[in-house]
Amino acid sequence: MHTASTNICKRMGRSQELSEFKHGTVIGFHMCNKSICEISLLLNIPRSTVSGIITKWKQLGTTAERHAAI
Repeated sequence: MHTASTNICKRMGRSQELSEFKHGTVIGFHMCNKSICEISLLLNIPRSTVSGIITKWKQLGTTAERHAAI
Protein backbone atom coordinates (compact mmCIF):
# COMPACT_ATOMS: atom_id res chain seq x y z
CA MET A 1 0.00 0.00 0.00
CA HIS A 2 1.31 3.44 -0.91
CA THR A 3 1.28 6.16 1.67
CA ALA A 4 1.85 9.86 1.29
CA SER A 5 5.40 9.54 2.62
CA THR A 6 6.41 6.89 0.06
CA ASN A 7 4.98 8.98 -2.76
CA ILE A 8 7.00 12.00 -1.64
CA CYS A 9 10.18 9.92 -1.47
CA LYS A 10 9.67 8.70 -5.02
CA ARG A 11 9.45 12.27 -6.30
CA MET A 12 12.59 13.49 -4.56
CA GLY A 13 16.03 13.18 -6.10
CA ARG A 14 17.19 13.47 -9.69
CA SER A 15 14.66 13.85 -12.43
CA GLN A 16 14.55 11.59 -15.44
CA GLU A 17 16.93 12.28 -18.29
CA LEU A 18 15.65 14.33 -21.19
CA SER A 19 15.00 12.63 -24.51
CA GLU A 20 17.34 13.06 -27.46
CA PHE A 21 14.52 14.97 -29.16
CA LYS A 22 14.38 17.50 -26.31
CA HIS A 23 18.19 17.87 -26.40
CA GLY A 24 17.94 18.58 -30.12
CA THR A 25 15.15 21.06 -29.53
CA VAL A 26 17.33 22.96 -27.04
CA ILE A 27 20.16 23.13 -29.60
CA GLY A 28 17.72 24.18 -32.33
CA PHE A 29 16.41 27.05 -30.21
CA HIS A 30 20.00 28.00 -29.34
CA MET A 31 20.91 28.11 -33.04
CA CYS A 32 17.89 30.39 -33.60
CA ASN A 33 19.43 32.84 -31.10
CA LYS A 34 17.00 32.14 -28.26
CA SER A 35 18.43 32.90 -24.82
CA ILE A 36 18.91 30.24 -22.17
CA CYS A 37 16.08 31.80 -20.18
CA GLU A 38 13.74 31.77 -23.20
CA ILE A 39 14.56 28.13 -23.97
CA SER A 40 14.00 27.19 -20.35
CA LEU A 41 10.58 28.82 -20.33
CA LEU A 42 9.54 27.40 -23.71
CA LEU A 43 10.46 23.81 -22.81
CA ASN A 44 9.70 24.00 -19.08
CA ILE A 45 13.11 22.72 -18.01
CA PRO A 46 15.63 24.32 -15.61
CA ARG A 47 18.04 26.96 -16.96
CA SER A 48 20.97 24.97 -15.57
CA THR A 49 19.91 21.98 -17.69
CA VAL A 50 19.62 24.14 -20.81
CA SER A 51 23.03 25.66 -20.13
CA GLY A 52 24.58 22.23 -19.59
CA ILE A 53 23.15 20.88 -22.83
CA ILE A 54 24.47 23.87 -24.80
CA THR A 55 27.89 23.71 -23.14
CA LYS A 56 28.21 19.97 -23.84
CA TRP A 57 27.17 20.51 -27.46
CA LYS A 58 29.76 23.27 -27.93
CA GLN A 59 32.56 21.21 -26.35
CA LEU A 60 31.80 17.76 -27.78
CA GLY A 61 29.69 18.49 -30.84
CA THR A 62 27.00 16.14 -29.58
CA THR A 63 24.37 15.87 -26.89
CA ALA A 64 24.30 12.06 -26.85
CA GLU A 65 24.70 10.44 -23.45
CA ARG A 66 27.84 8.43 -22.87
CA HIS A 67 27.03 5.00 -21.51
CA ALA A 68 29.63 2.68 -20.03
CA ALA A 69 30.50 -0.33 -22.14
CA ILE A 70 29.52 -3.62 -20.61
